[in-house]
Amino acid sequence: MVTANFGEVYVIVGDDHVAEVEIRRPPNNFFDTKLIRSLADAYEELASGDVRAIVLCSQGKNFCAGADFHNQSEADPPKQEGASDLYREALRLLRVEIPVVAAVQGSAVGGGLGLACSADFRVAVPEARFSANFARLGFHPGFGLSVTLPGIVGQQTALDLLYTGRRMGGEEAFAKGLADRLVPHGEERAEAHAFAVEIARSAPLAVRSIRHTLRGGLADTVAAILKRESSEQTRLRATADFAEGSLAMLERRPPVFTAT
Repeated sequence: MVTANFGEVYVIVGDDHVAEVEIRRPPNNFFDTKLIRSLADAYEELASGDVRAIVLCSQGKNFCAGADFHNQSEADPPKQEGASDLYREALRLLRVEIPVVAAVQGSAVGGGLGLACSADFRVAVPEARFSANFARLGFHPGFGLSVTLPGIVGQQTALDLLYTGRRMGGEEAFAKGLADRLVPHGEERAEAHAFAVEIARSAPLAVRSIRHTLRGGLADTVAAILKRESSEQTRLRATADFAEGSLAMLERRPPVFTAT
């Protein structure tokens, strides 16, 4: 067994050719550019060795509750320059050549949902909560969700989640395909690892070849859509609705939008 640290990302590689990549920012595991860069560094290092599958997991109550730039929450999304750096690192996650299984406990919100959707598969618990809450903030989705979410759940379910910003529980996520496997609370990491072992038992060159056929163009597609996402985020940041959505989130009340 081999262990390594990439900043606040901890890696354990077992004899089964599976690596557990754990985010250690409990309890909510908010991310910033530095954390996503650490994840990408870990992925690329593992892909250069004999690891055949990755389990993406996190320490604490929530899988990932969104972005945290300069100790801010998803209620105050990153400025344009920060977003550009972040998305550059996020694309590195999508370009990794080996499959990733995410173990999702608690919340995967906003950019945290984007991180979960960057993985090939998701194992969740009934208590999990998936939410693309951008429109409830008066904001446009980011992290490539405009591409990855419809690809996973289909266009109509993606529109539902993106328009309403509602929370989707683990059972509905499993029914809609957002979660590939559903297990009791506390068993998500073990199940994700078992899933990864199943993948690792297949011929690694064949798996990489199949993955490239099915997902090889995903990063390039996301790269193109990120320009649109980033532009719209910049435009909407200047609106009164964005200010209202952010304030309402902080005050824990329903927003009152005016389309201005």
